[in-house]
Amino acid sequence: MRFGMDQSYTRWVLHGEKPEYRFMSRVERLDNANVDIDGMWNDINEGDGDEEDDGMQDLLHDIGTFVNDYPIDEDGRSRPKGVEDFIGQGFHELLSKATEELYPGCTNFSKLSFLIKLLHLKVYNKWSNKSFDMLLGLLKDVLPNCETLPKSYYEANQFLRSLGLGYVSIHACKYDCSLFWKEYGDLQSCPKCGTSRWRINDGKGKKIPWKGLKYFPLKSRLQRLFMSSKIAKQMTWHNDRTKGDGNTMVHPSDGEAWKSFDELYPDFAREPRNVRLGLATDGFNPHGNMSLSYSLWPVVLLAYNLPPWMCMDESFFMLSLVIPCPKAVGRDIDVYMRPLVDELSELWEDGFDVFDASKGEKFRMHATLLWTINDFPAYGTISGWSTKGYKACPVCKTHTPSCKLRSKIGYLGHRRFLPYNHPWRRSKKFDGKSDHRTIPNLLDGDAVLEQLCHVDNICYGKHPSNKRRRRLEGELNWNKKSILFDLPYWHKLRLRHNLDVMHIEKNIYDNILGTLMNVEGKTKDTIKARLDLEDMNIRKELHLIRDADGTIVGKPPACYTMSLDEKNKFCEFVKQVKFPDGYASNISRCVNVDERKISGLKSHDCHILLQSILPLGTHGILNKYVTGVLLELGNFFRRICRRSLNKDDVQTMCEEIILILCKLEMIYPPAFFDVMVHLAIHLPNEALLGGPVAYRWMYPIERFLGTLKGFVRNKARPEGSIAEAYVVKECTTFCSMYLKAIETNFNALHRFNDMVDGSDISISPTM
Repeated sequence: MRFGMDQSYTRWVLHGEKPEYRFMSRVERLDNANVDIDGMWNDINEGDGDEEDDGMQDLLHDIGTFVNDYPIDEDGRSRPKGVEDFIGQGFHELLSKATEELYPGCTNFSKLSFLIKLLHLKVYNKWSNKSFDMLLGLLKDVLPNCETLPKSYYEANQFLRSLGLGYVSIHACKYDCSLFWKEYGDLQSCPKCGTSRWRINDGKGKKIPWKGLKYFPLKSRLQRLFMSSKIAKQMTWHNDRTKGDGNTMVHPSDGEAWKSFDELYPDFAREPRNVRLGLATDGFNPHGNMSLSYSLWPVVLLAYNLPPWMCMDESFFMLSLVIPCPKAVGRDIDVYMRPLVDELSELWEDGFDVFDASKGEKFRMHATLLWTINDFPAYGTISGWSTKGYKACPVCKTHTPSCKLRSKIGYLGHRRFLPYNHPWRRSKKFDGKSDHRTIPNLLDGDAVLEQLCHVDNICYGKHPSNKRRRRLEGELNWNKKSILFDLPYWHKLRLRHNLDVMHIEKNIYDNILGTLMNVEGKTKDTIKARLDLEDMNIRKELHLIRDADGTIVGKPPACYTMSLDEKNKFCEFVKQVKFPDGYASNISRCVNVDERKISGLKSHDCHILLQSILPLGTHGILNKYVTGVLLELGNFFRRICRRSLNKDDVQTMCEEIILILCKLEMIYPPAFFDVMVHLAIHLPNEALLGGPVAYRWMYPIERFLGTLKGFVRNKARPEGSIAEAYVVKECTTFCSMYLKAIETNFNALHRFNDMVDGSDISISPTM
């Protein structure tokens, strides 16, 4: 304060602003890489002079260096197959289009630059294929004769395939028993159930399979991360960045799971360019709100080598699988994940040669899968642990605190996690009993494998002849051994599956609001919930009111519900709340003061309300103790969701959430505590292992699934629509990194462009 602001501090990186990275020019990269491109650029560079560089030279340089100058081993080994599959065959075609005029005398565009920019505009602005065809027709009429534009989007797309990575369509059994792949590739019927491979096979036309899995090979996509000099340098950010005091976590590499993996596999950790992946999946109905029952399960991979502002950006997500499933895929998802798991195993054990454009050298790259990201039902689908029943918690497993209630299973008994001498353990206010159980020990990977030894003879598929297998006593809640255990390192990971904070917050908020406003069908304060209190002989002031003959005539008011007048006050408060632009959606639109209802909330709305609005809105309405507990709960989630976590603070949260849940048990009826409320107790421990939750929750994944859903044009073949559109988007996104003087995902302005003479003056850039 005495000497004022440091004049050299022009970019506020310590206050949330992104650092500015300088990418090397094409000449600098040539010098640093020390590569000889044998005159490849002579024709392209002719006449450059003072003309504005449109970025195509950089694009072709990176591609050309990757393909033509890929180092060959001294023993004569050829380039990896993926290189040629990726772009080698079409590279000469690209070079010819880079020198081909758009029309005679055109100096501003080559055919290549114009087509790439035009296709980028189509994808970026979500034009339909028909509108693109109409635009091409108009442009062909406007441009001089002898123009070289394609006639349709189909022709333009064929050109784009020279840059694309493509996908593989793998036929699947009608009943999800197996894939017609590898050794089963030539079979005409399912090797498991004998069902014909074909939906239509009348010998008159093309055979049509029952199902088709869309598989996007991973190797070529990992190669492309290093093919671009704009990305390759960032792939070692986790290793090159300035490390803090070791007590602050801003990236998964700061978590204990990452560090533990490095200690177990030092050879893998020695090469910082080895890729660490996260896997996310969820199902959605591609037909939207239509009554058709159909489910698609995209599987998405995330590269955690990248810095925080890139690794969770949709532009760097890698779609791996699109699983078609008219019915819920369930545990049969393992059948469809076989190609991906086989490739991940190969990437771990053998690796493959990759050319690093930022250093101009070849290296042997390996890859590992760190964890999965799912909502809770999909957690059970992927992990193999059933998320239903008395042992629904996949972390506590056999020690899940649960009990039978009148109408459901209640997951309460969190006193068990308190220190053994804590006075609340002896209290009978919770469930009418004292609790002297020991704190449960969490199982490591070896103990999990030992449990899975009892799970065998799993028959995949939904064929009518498949009988439901009775679970043996020793199998606990396991319904399968996940295919991910085929990865040699999977059982050694300390955090294999992540609990999704997004859905946990939403479910807890729904429970609180539904009970608070007595919403029919959502309130947890029902007649049976009050009977549960009577069964436990606790909180007699809340027991049901009966007449002389024992008939129930009413419920006494509770401290966790509101009267009609209080509902009016609460709704008016929420209706009038104003947020900074971009902080939250317009939540007031969800509030109906006249009917005393709050409906239509999205997950992020619940996130905001639970953390900030609910404790304030109930202040002065509910009693101070209840409001205080809700304030503690909101504060807990606000701290756990920070972009930067302090390890000491997270350790404190481990203790605080136990006390908060115990306080909630003394306020709400047992029916309030479904398994999602219980899962909050494990969030701090997972934060210590995995780092900030922003890298492990479903918000960015749900947004990406929404993008995929928008790709569906052919309702009869939604998975095909998604696959074709994704390959085009993938390619145009890659090319757009090199485009200049045109808006892309990488240079689009913030919603508020605080620029003065080219200098960013915003003290808090929009996140």
